[in-house]
Amino acid sequence: MALKAVLFDLGLTLTKTASFPEIYRRILARFGVTVSTDDIVRAQKATESEFDVADYDENRRKEIWTNYNVHILEKLGVKEKRVFLAEQIDELWWECSHLQVYPDVEPTLSRLRAKGLKLGLVSNGFKQDLKHVLGELGLKKWFDAVVCIDSCNCAKPAKEIFLYALNKLGVKPSEALFIGDSVETDYEGAMNVGIKSYIIDREGKIASQYDTIASLTELLTIV
Repeated sequence: MALKAVLFDLGLTLTKTASFPEIYRRILARFGVTVSTDDIVRAQKATESEFDVADYDENRRKEIWTNYNVHILEKLGVKEKRVFLAEQIDELWWECSHLQVYPDVEPTLSRLRAKGLKLGLVSNGFKQDLKHVLGELGLKKWFDAVVCIDSCNCAKPAKEIFLYALNKLGVKPSEALFIGDSVETDYEGAMNVGIKSYIIDREGKIASQYDTIASLTELLTIV
């Protein structure tokens, strides 16, 4: 069946930032709290096992992330002003993230559009965050559909979020490609609903059993 749409993940596929622990470290340092990135990694992993953000909607976004950050701060041993710091982490996140778009993104999206393909974005973020990222980087204009956690109250790799995006674009799984950086959430999630997938592997670290592309421009040789 002819290809009609290409769908993308956002973070580490189209955009990049400083790492999660580094952003955390930068924000806490502003308030005189010194922690190591290694400790932040451990606290984040422990906290993520306790949370499922897919069940929440945009109306509870601030509550969710404040609670999430409070748990991380608790595991880091921060005892004073936890709620205040948790709120500041949310407020200052994008300011301290060094948000960038990869240089191959817009040329590739432009060429795909010129081929008559629909373009979609499927992200495990919230609408407010995607609005900020796409607006700051000028990427919103490229997408016919933008789908995130609170679009359908689920997150990748759940089948529902991929099917929701396909429905928004008006295409079948066999008429779409999905490009992302994660084996579990992007590649396997999309493949599980019948969407052909490729992992964007800019650093050549993905195992050989997966279909990969080294850059987005390589996608143009496939479609």
